Formats: sequence, C-alpha cells, structure tokens
Amino acid sequence: MNYYAEIAQRHWARWLPHQYATIENPDSFFSDLGSRVEAKIDELADQLAGDDQPGEGYLAKAGRIGQARRQAEEIVLPEMVLLEPEPGLEPEPETGQESQQPQS
Repeated sequence: MNYYAEIAQRHWARWLPHQYATIENPDSFFSDLGSRVEAKIDELADQLAGDDQPGEGYLAKAGRIGQARRQAEEIVLPEMVLLEPEPGLEPEPETGQESQQPQS
C-alpha cells in the first residue's frame, strides 16, 4: 500500500466505520484506491505546474513542482480519501496542555 492508501484506510476506519465494514478485502480496496489517488494527483500536479519557465533555476523549478503537488493533494484528497464522517461521528477534542488545565 502506498502513502495515500494508508491515509485512506485510517480515515475510513475512524470516520466511515459502516462503509469500512462493508469492504470485503480492505488491503486490496485501499491499495487500488491509493494507486488511483496517486495517479490523479500526479496528473493534476503536472497540469498545475505547467511548463518549465525560461531561465528558471533548479530551486525555482523544485518549488513550483512542490507547490503544484501540494495543491493537487488539497484538491484530490477531500474528493477521494478524506470523505465526510458518517452522521453521528464528531471530531475528538484536541488533547494539548491548554485543555488539561482545571476550569474555575
């Protein structure tokens, strides 16, 4: 399983438990989903990055390509991986030092 498959499996197990329970072979399902997500992100990132710019240096090109990939992930992940939680599931409160202080 690739990176995106692991994210999807963890997210679905936590936030889509009923849907997750209906998957007959989770390893195969999420491996396939991860491959499709990666391909879509790669394709969109290439489109967003555009062509090499005249006189563009290595660092500028690396930055442009990296930014395009992050933008592609921001678009594709909510569509295919980070789906809305099932009704009745609420996010857990943050567990930081601030929330552990006694209330007066």
